[in-house]
Amino acid sequence: MSVRSVNPGGAPRMRRRALLGTAVLAVLVAVAGLFAHLTRDNRSSAKELARLGGSVSSPVSVLSSPPASPAAAGGQGVLPVVPATHDPIAFGKAAAVALWSYDTRAYSQPELLAALHGWLTGEEKYADAASVDGQVPSPVLWGRMADNGQFATAVVNEAHFPISFTKALQADPGAIAEAYIYAVTVSGKQSMAWNGSPAGGAEDRSATLAVQCRPSRNCALVGVLPAVAP
Repeated sequence: MSVRSVNPGGAPRMRRRALLGTAVLAVLVAVAGLFAHLTRDNRSSAKELARLGGSVSSPVSVLSSPPASPAAAGGQGVLPVVPATHDPIAFGKAAAVALWSYDTRAYSQPELLAALHGWLTGEEKYADAASVDGQVPSPVLWGRMADNGQFATAVVNEAHFPISFTKALQADPGAIAEAYIYAVTVSGKQSMAWNGSPAGGAEDRSATLAVQCRPSRNCALVGVLPAVAP
């Protein structure tokens, strides 16, 4: 039994999501500003530059500061809690786990949506709540899933800045964007189970998230891009 969210969306929503993708590509070069800030914050510039061009391959369910907890990971029966981190890769991993996890036995669909909206940036002109809502099963589908006691957990295997991100930075490293928005592509696996099928099923998942990490604030989610950027 596999879950697909069913959320109606009209042309305005599609245009908004398209604009989100365009906006993110336009501000990818903002990474230069944050990396400069991280270096001033006594982090190793070599480590951050290596992170820019590489990825993290060890399986994790969430990375955050302070250390991850079941609540932060959005595990079984627990609503996802926003991690406190200035690292867009770590935040992207945590956000992906939050978006790919649910437990219809423990809370309602509106409660999960409210928790996920708490991950969004408070800057309304950037926050795309509709793209987040599209990751959650619709109320009708949620009800059917709840009848079967369905739940899902997620694990992230890898996360990185897309090629377009690094190319944009290389092309114009001096363009310190005002939005501090990063694109983070995350890959992992979602495991599902339900009444009568404790083993359930699993499927590979991947998404490119827009993450805002201003130097003066912890990272926040901007939205989910319409397509996965390699």
